[in-house]
Amino acid sequence: MSPLFQIHPDNPQQRLIRGAVELLRQGGVIVYPTDSCYALGCQIGDKDALEQMRRIRQVDDKHYFTLMCRDMAEMSVYANIDNVAYRLIKNLTPGPYTFIMPAMKVVPKRLLHPKRKTVGVRVPDNAISQALLAELGEPILSTTLLLPGEGDPISDPYDIRDAIGNQVQLIIDGGFCGLEATTVVDLTGDMPEVVRQGKGSADQLR
Repeated sequence: MSPLFQIHPDNPQQRLIRGAVELLRQGGVIVYPTDSCYALGCQIGDKDALEQMRRIRQVDDKHYFTLMCRDMAEMSVYANIDNVAYRLIKNLTPGPYTFIMPAMKVVPKRLLHPKRKTVGVRVPDNAISQALLAELGEPILSTTLLLPGEGDPISDPYDIRDAIGNQVQLIIDGGFCGLEATTVVDLTGDMPEVVRQGKGSADQLR
């Protein structure tokens, strides 16, 4: 059974954050809170951990994951952000939005849409997520913790432990963080397109 770290949602304990990041660096999959709901996460370049997340979600290789970034500067390393997209993203981040963007060459091919060469990126408004990203020094490859057959993500860390505690290397208890996934916005066309309406308001996208 995986360990469960109780981390303060507003003032994360740095010792526990370092421990969580060490598990990521060792190839682990962790469960951590975001500003929308709990997520699964691993290092970008770890193929085995990526496959582990696919097995937990029971999704195939057509399912695309999100790069959870610390800020827009880090996002711009992995996504090609033009001036129009920059202004929009600046107004909406940090926050519960995932942006589909043209990918930069540093993004591993297995993380790209095979035809469009796009990648999903976002900047969370969550102290624990931000502390993990700062300690890791690179994005966390992530996906919403939505288990097969469930209509909503699991919001209670102890329920998460009961469900998948033997399939992940760590669960972070950061308290209740919601049930809604992010709003997904495609920024590859002439106009922003809301692909999925989630927690983030679409008012600024119209």
